[in-house]
Amino acid sequence: MKAVACFVLGLAALAAARRDVGGDQTLENLDLKQKQFFILKLLNNIMGPVMYKDIEDIGKDYKIEDNVDWYTKSDVVKTFLNNWKFGFLPKGEIFTIHTDRQLKEVVTVFHMLYYAKDFSTFLRTACWMRLYVNEGMFVYALTVAVRHRDDCKGIILPPPYEIYPYYFVRADVIQKAYMVKMKRGLLDNKLSDFYGIKKTDKDIYIIDENVFDTRVYLNDDDRIRYFTEDIDLNTYYYYFHVDYPFWMKDDVPMNKYMMRRWEFTMYFYQQILARYYLERLSNGLGDIDYLSWYKPIKTGYWPWLTLHNGVQLPVRFNNQFSVDDKDIVFATILEDYEKIISEAVIKGYIEINGIRLDLTKPDDVEALGKLIYGTVEKTDLTKIQVDAYRYLLILMKAVIGLNYWENNQYFVVPSVLDSYQTALRDPIFYQLQKRLVHFLIIFKMRLPSYTHEDLYFPGVKIDNIVVDKLVTYFDDYLMDMTNAVTYNNEELKKSTSDMVFFVRKRRLNHQPFKVSLDIMSDKTVDCVVRLFLGPKEDNLGNLIELNKNRFNFVELDSFIYKLNTGKNTIVRNSIDMHNLVRDRIMTRDLWKKMETVNDVKDLWFKDLKNYHTGFPTRLLLPKGTIGGMKMMLYAIVTPLRLVENVDVSILDTARKDIFTDFRSTVLLDKMPLGFPFDRQIDVTKFFTPNMKFLDVMIFHKAQTCDMKTHWDRYVLKNYDLVGRSSMTDYYTDVDINIKTDSGANDLWH
Repeated sequence: MKAVACFVLGLAALAAARRDVGGDQTLENLDLKQKQFFILKLLNNIMGPVMYKDIEDIGKDYKIEDNVDWYTKSDVVKTFLNNWKFGFLPKGEIFTIHTDRQLKEVVTVFHMLYYAKDFSTFLRTACWMRLYVNEGMFVYALTVAVRHRDDCKGIILPPPYEIYPYYFVRADVIQKAYMVKMKRGLLDNKLSDFYGIKKTDKDIYIIDENVFDTRVYLNDDDRIRYFTEDIDLNTYYYYFHVDYPFWMKDDVPMNKYMMRRWEFTMYFYQQILARYYLERLSNGLGDIDYLSWYKPIKTGYWPWLTLHNGVQLPVRFNNQFSVDDKDIVFATILEDYEKIISEAVIKGYIEINGIRLDLTKPDDVEALGKLIYGTVEKTDLTKIQVDAYRYLLILMKAVIGLNYWENNQYFVVPSVLDSYQTALRDPIFYQLQKRLVHFLIIFKMRLPSYTHEDLYFPGVKIDNIVVDKLVTYFDDYLMDMTNAVTYNNEELKKSTSDMVFFVRKRRLNHQPFKVSLDIMSDKTVDCVVRLFLGPKEDNLGNLIELNKNRFNFVELDSFIYKLNTGKNTIVRNSIDMHNLVRDRIMTRDLWKKMETVNDVKDLWFKDLKNYHTGFPTRLLLPKGTIGGMKMMLYAIVTPLRLVENVDVSILDTARKDIFTDFRSTVLLDKMPLGFPFDRQIDVTKFFTPNMKFLDVMIFHKAQTCDMKTHWDRYVLKNYDLVGRSSMTDYYTDVDINIKTDSGANDLWH
């Protein structure tokens, strides 16, 4: 309780020190640390009223219509004000970007934040919006704006599962938290043991969410809910969308390091599919089903998620038809659009809006990606408008999930497919993406296979590869879900919750491992090293032919390296492979940490690298099997062919003058993403000395699960996770003794 009291006093002192922050001079001279605190306060307890006086005062005092000149585009302000007078999505309602009207509204909200001339105007606009704009719409627009504004570089956003836990925590777990709060923390020991509720000596309530609970299972695909419902995997997808939103027009100057936008979008989805397939193989499942619009969908999905207003995300049962009588018109439109794209790829060009797009050269993959996942702009006059239904995936999701054309544009019941925080949970998502990735496969098949010269690196040879034993296991993680439980008036006055709730989740992890490469070179030269992991056999134990298998390889690591003459030994630790993120620090811990550090940049580079872009380190390997699953590691070393006008110093980890999470090193190389597996392989010309295949095995370490079903007694362990800092490693006390990361500590709220 002493720690809680100190934290509350610290917040009070912080608020008192900034009570007059509405003054122009104060807002115009905020340092990174002060900016960070404002963003954390704007996003805390988002479903409740504003509980920080400085945020409230700034928002109430600001008048957008009196400050049109403080935005770089006055037409953006006029558009927003006209729409605002007409009416926006009311507060408290469910926000989804997949309805046309809500999409157009949220884009105007983003434009207001993005085109603010300076951070002072940006902050005033955000405070005003926090008071009056729909909560989900505000969070989305603010998140995208922070990720794209130059004066927001270095600001850390709270993870989406802490801002809005309803998308990440089962409804029955949140209900238990409400019951505990209604009883003012009074626990019945027998019921607590039965339901998996524990109060720690730090007055934190922990509730188990049993990922192995078979009550929610509908089919074999539910075996991999531990993967598809992983909070970090879904956060990875959400932040990818935030960085590359389909609706963002090309005239919006995105991060200059976010090049090859549409090619990367297609590669991202192809890699998600490949990683999902590896998890299917680990559980004895076969290929991802091919979706047909006019046949029943075999795989149902039961989300067990209920949103803040009590609306449940709908269940799709097994063998349910996706297209009924009312959907035929829209399914026909969808089929026509797919046919147009297929014919365009086969013909090698398409004409749309009077613009001809060629689809014959390797670089034309950018146009293809834009055609599938984005919109083709007609004239400069339409640059601030949004054409939602040119986005093919939205149309697909509409036919499968809610039908937007038949529903009220405001009061909707979205499916899990309609939120980027939840879409990966549903098996149908991967079947939809398989249809879209098929366009990429067709496009690549029209390109010639790589020649021996394309693949060969004269004078360079991979002599040997050594890989540590690959072992996976399940461990526990504590997620802060306090924001899912409503604050009472006293808590709002104190700006903190008296009761803190964590949910304990079971998730996939792996033992740290190293990959060592011995590379011989007859010269000193810059190169690119790519590491891929792929299956060797299908679920029936049959060897998979290389050309069929090439799209199943997952890019483990890619990096630029300077080879010296002679022998080069490169050792890559799994924890340090490119663009990976460890467990994110809890926001309550980040808040406390920010108060104690003088140089925020040191904290950012030490503990927060890849915070918004990184793929979860834990999920680098698929689960594998107890007896070992046969896999292949593939390495290739190629010359560095830098793209034009790129500052390679962004890869210098010692630099502290920029805050850039670089999603893919190989974006700096001219070779296509996925090289050399992206094109049809001519096996007579493919194998060169600068590449190597290595057979590996992935073993799964079976453990005694301490989260049994409700029909057995719970055996609760490891609640001392609460006392360990996310900044340091800890040892698990389950069946194996290995280092992992944790992220549970003191209080945010």
